[in-house]
Amino acid sequence: MNRNLKCVIIDDEPLARELIKSYVEKTPGITLEGCFESAAEAVKKVIGGEIDVVFLDINMPMLNGIEFASLIPAHTRIIYITAYEQYALQGFKVNALDYLLKPVSYQEFARAVGKALEWQSMRQAYESTSKTSPEMITIKADYRLVQMKLDSIKYIEVQRDRVIFYRTEGDPVSSLMTLRDIEEALPPDRFMRVHRSYIVNLNQIEVVERNRIVFGKTYIPVSETKKDEFLARLK
Repeated sequence: MNRNLKCVIIDDEPLARELIKSYVEKTPGITLEGCFESAAEAVKKVIGGEIDVVFLDINMPMLNGIEFASLIPAHTRIIYITAYEQYALQGFKVNALDYLLKPVSYQEFARAVGKALEWQSMRQAYESTSKTSPEMITIKADYRLVQMKLDSIKYIEVQRDRVIFYRTEGDPVSSLMTLRDIEEALPPDRFMRVHRSYIVNLNQIEVVERNRIVFGKTYIPVSETKKDEFLARLK
């Protein structure tokens, strides 16, 4: 059974904090663990690993939301709260689950919480399967669970707030898992993150061309920071 999500709110605007707090208090499935006016004040609370979701303003002094995201545990999801829509794409490059534009309506807030609860359910299903069958992975794709063999995965790509699993057979599978979650969960001797947007199955690689991995008509870039490690792993 799913437990309540534990959340904190981080926003330097008092009215914005109080609004989100009022939304949390009337929404089932989520519990407020603290409100903070700066990311720096919240570091100790969040870094401990007991918080599931952070409602996080982006544009804050000292330590902004994007910088703060790099400090928190991999399993903690972020729902950004911002007045600037252009920050959304940048937010999805970290472990962001969603973003809300100020002023936040309750309808949009409830939608984001629903997404967080779906992510929690998916993560629990994945962890349960991993313990009983290390050669399988369970992916929550919308309203269904998909089990796939690790060896059947060719590569994994992040697209905004979704992660897409491309397989040797069958259609791609889309999930709310983040690439960061996947990287930590997959066996490191068989899978490698070669780019901020891609993880590849090393056993499925047949062609490498000009710092790109070739899967049929798909070319996956290998970043400069990963190039040496990748070539060493292939050898």
